[in-house]
Amino acid sequence: MTIENFTLRQTMQDSLFECHHYLDKVPPEVEFHEHEFYEIYFFLSGAVSYVIEGRTYQLRPGDILLTNNEDIHRPEVREGKPYERYVIWIRPEAIQSFRSLGDDLAACFLDAANRRFKLIRPDSSTVTHLRSLCEKIIQARREDCFAKETLAYLYLCEFLVYLNRAYFSLPDSIWQDVSENENVNQVIAYINDHLSEDLSLDRLANHFYVSKYYLSHRFKEYTGLTLYQFIIKKRLVVARNMLREGTPVTTVCLQCGFNDYSNFLKQFKREFGRSPKEFMRQD
Repeated sequence: MTIENFTLRQTMQDSLFECHHYLDKVPPEVEFHEHEFYEIYFFLSGAVSYVIEGRTYQLRPGDILLTNNEDIHRPEVREGKPYERYVIWIRPEAIQSFRSLGDDLAACFLDAANRRFKLIRPDSSTVTHLRSLCEKIIQARREDCFAKETLAYLYLCEFLVYLNRAYFSLPDSIWQDVSENENVNQVIAYINDHLSEDLSLDRLANHFYVSKYYLSHRFKEYTGLTLYQFIIKKRLVVARNMLREGTPVTTVCLQCGFNDYSNFLKQFKREFGRSPKEFMRQD
């Protein structure tokens, strides 16, 4: 079994995918964050609830969460039990390379994004098999042998096959472990679809016929962020993804709702540590 020391790094060092196995005795403090890639969070033990854009998932050992390159999320880890998990980071283009085999192994991520429901609860035999594949991926990459990356990639392909099978056979009973508020869900969906528009508290409260106090209080309660924090973070995440696809900076600024160009530059650098133009050059 290969266990690594957990770090707060949220960027990939590998060009295609990474697989990590972590075990913490002391719960780590992880802030709200997002990634440029897909994340597979494979929970093994501990006392954890996981917040993903307004929904809080109460996790059981063996649960898996899927997040894409726009989801704002954070684990809330409580003391008392060892906190163990596998984490797989994978770029969308890495999954798409399997399309030539005939199936879209990103299907579970795409469907989870459309439904905004991120939890998978595989049966015990599938959990055992997926754990074995995670260890094989890590071990293959550690060996100094011929075609070790090819072997690790093949194990990843098998993992994604069984992940999709587990996702598309989800029992309805898992909804009982999800805390959510329908008003907050509607507001988040609206924000995601109208990033370029006025998303002030006044306008959203009027649009949804709720008081400003109720909206701001409930939004913070279920997302862990203020309405303003969430909107800025979401705009920046979408802006980063657009820049990565080659969209001009000025176009990104306007389409993501930043009417002030200098403010966009300042916010982007604060969030990602580099300016939009630096990001495009380095990416």
